[in-house]
Amino acid sequence: MTAVTRLRPAVPDDQVMMAGDVYSSMLRSVAWLTRRNLVRVTRLPSIIIPMAVMPLFFVVAFTGSFDGVSNVPGYPTDDVINWVAAFALIQGSSFAGVGAAGAMANDLDGGFIDRLLVSPIRRSAILVAPLVYTAIRALVPITIVLVAAAIRGADMPGGVLGVTLVYIGGVGTGVVIGAFGLAVVLRMNDIKAMSFIQMMSFLALFPSIGQMPLVLLSGWLHSVARINPITNILRMTRQGFLGPVTWADTWPGLLALVLGVVIFGGWSSYELQRRNP
Repeated sequence: MTAVTRLRPAVPDDQVMMAGDVYSSMLRSVAWLTRRNLVRVTRLPSIIIPMAVMPLFFVVAFTGSFDGVSNVPGYPTDDVINWVAAFALIQGSSFAGVGAAGAMANDLDGGFIDRLLVSPIRRSAILVAPLVYTAIRALVPITIVLVAAAIRGADMPGGVLGVTLVYIGGVGTGVVIGAFGLAVVLRMNDIKAMSFIQMMSFLALFPSIGQMPLVLLSGWLHSVARINPITNILRMTRQGFLGPVTWADTWPGLLALVLGVVIFGGWSSYELQRRNP
């Protein structure tokens, strides 16, 4: 007896083309909306200047305020720039996420989002585009901090892999905060939500290992920093400045970023789906 192999019917060409058209249309919509946000940035000096100046301010402020802390026994580096550079670029990237929420708030206030909702555009593009914009915008403070840290004499024993994790940590943090901001703005439907988003981003960043290692923290701050997901992200992002890159210090940060995107991205998608123009 011979075995008979049953072949699945081929997918009709028109269905393949239809799926390709949907995907292509989605990409075009995301590209157009992202370009719209980027053009708006270039036309507003009030956005461009802080985006370039604030990362430098963080580097100068943190290195000046904590310069002597590297002499404390147990501090993991002899130059404070190797420790605070990651915190400065994470903070700069968080402003990119807040900026995406601000753009969404302005579009809601102006009625642009409601016009998109009644157009043939896919709703997912309305959320993906601001996050792509956030990722692109986050590259600016990350690069500025890296250049400033190099001029200041920072080490990078982690090499190319360490620099790669710096960009992953910075861009990922911006996208997570951006997704959170989009969800809050869509939920509150008010530009006043921006103050809450900024406050929450600061509350997430500061009770962590931003300025001091976990072993030198005490009391409630140690307890909060130990469970704060930002601590894992900072540990992943910072390791290139301190020594060789290890998987043990990398995967918790990657997991925190993925969970943040999934949770807040899902929340923002839910808020958009329940919105009726």
